[in-house]
Amino acid sequence: MVDTIGVRELKNQASRVLRKVREEMAEYIVTVHGEPVAVLRPLTDDEVLRLREIQTEKAYKEMKALAQEIAVSWKSDKSGVELIAEQRR
Repeated sequence: MVDTIGVRELKNQASRVLRKVREEMAEYIVTVHGEPVAVLRPLTDDEVLRLREIQTEKAYKEMKALAQEIAVSWKSDKSGVELIAEQRR
């Protein structure tokens, strides 16, 4: 049976509730004014893996966009690698 928890109790006991979710695989139905609005449950291994993939894809897209922005604004005839090598001398 899934436990029910009001949003106020969840707010006041968030650490305890999340610890139960993580360590005991507990699940809760979150209510507002007695009406169910959400389910709080542990993520499966597949869900965690997919979230990591999404985060990695997002970071890669941001880096690619930044690289394109730098490429458009690049003013030197030398590459970034060449400029760094000159600084090391």
